[in-house]
Amino acid sequence: MIKVFGHTSPDTDSTGSPIIWAWYLSEVRKTPAKAVLQGEPNTEAAWMLTRWNLDKPEIISDVEKGEKCVVVDTNNPAELPAGINDADVIEIIDHHMLAGGVKTKTPINITIRPLACTATIMHDLIGDDLARAPEAVKGAMLTCILSDTLEFRSPTTTPHDRAVAEKLAAELGLNITDYANEMFAAKSDVSAFSDEALLRMDSKEYELGGKQLRISVLETTAPQVLLDRKNALVAAMPGVAAADGADHVLLFIIDILREEATLLVPDDFVREVAAKSFGATVTGDTVVLPGIMSRKKQIIPALAV
Repeated sequence: MIKVFGHTSPDTDSTGSPIIWAWYLSEVRKTPAKAVLQGEPNTEAAWMLTRWNLDKPEIISDVEKGEKCVVVDTNNPAELPAGINDADVIEIIDHHMLAGGVKTKTPINITIRPLACTATIMHDLIGDDLARAPEAVKGAMLTCILSDTLEFRSPTTTPHDRAVAEKLAAELGLNITDYANEMFAAKSDVSAFSDEALLRMDSKEYELGGKQLRISVLETTAPQVLLDRKNALVAAMPGVAAADGADHVLLFIIDILREEATLLVPDDFVREVAAKSFGATVTGDTVVLPGIMSRKKQIIPALAV
């Protein structure tokens, strides 16, 4: 049985894309596969599972030596199980920059395309066979695309992502704006999560100026709910950094509707990063960054000290 999984702290794309590809492998390629997750799905991803009556995939902590795996929505060993290089990775499908470091037993298919969402790539790879997919698989595909593009607001969005989403929505009889509003409402409901969990919910590891950073983003239509927790979130940062082997945590609260980010500024290091990366003048413990929506395209490439 092939295991299909994405990155740690699974968001909607890293929850939905394994389900999509496991369906394709099992039903079209006739190679039995199952989707698994590296952690609990976030609130939007959990909503997607309920909305489309999909079973929550099994959560794994590692992979066994020689176990057949397909990696989706990442190619970064830091976001993969510790035993990934002893497993038998047979395919990688991703839309992030090439990180390097994953070793395979034999030559494999690797598909990395400059699109906003892994599910868009899967749409193209599956091709005409998608007509055989149940509505739940198409629904997951649509949800992934709308999530990663923030309903086409993100600068990572391509015309092809949008065209695929519009095609899927038409087939499913859904109004994109109404459906996306339901998704984002679920994404914004973080009341059940601890401050530490929020800091890890959607985060990536990154090295800058000799410092190890955990760069976290929280996308929401209700930013004030998170800003009301600002002091508690800042207080939790040192503990999360220490536990995760990082020097600093940078938290960007992305306001989906206003299309801007608010960066929490707990110390002089983050203040310097804000100034040198975004030309921001910081006078308090937060700074608003107009137009900043994407960690992949606007935040990480700009980071400087």
